[in-house]
Amino acid sequence: MSRRPNIEKALKTVSSRYELVHAAAKRVEQLLERSDDIFLLDRDRKELIKKTFQAIEDISQGKVVIKRREKG
Repeated sequence: MSRRPNIEKALKTVSSRYELVHAAAKRVEQLLERSDDIFLLDRDRKELIKKTFQAIEDISQGKVVIKRREKG
């Protein structure tokens, strides 16, 4: 059975679901710069996970700093 990202925990680090989606998309772009493959190898569990999953996990664990622009 595949794991699911902890979306509820990730939502606590952002101000809205839209911001989470935007931050996750930016994180996936960063991960894709390393490799065009859409999967990463989770060495601890010895399984492949999608980069979208990893992006949300990174946000929920505080590994990603979200920069917000000021309005105006």
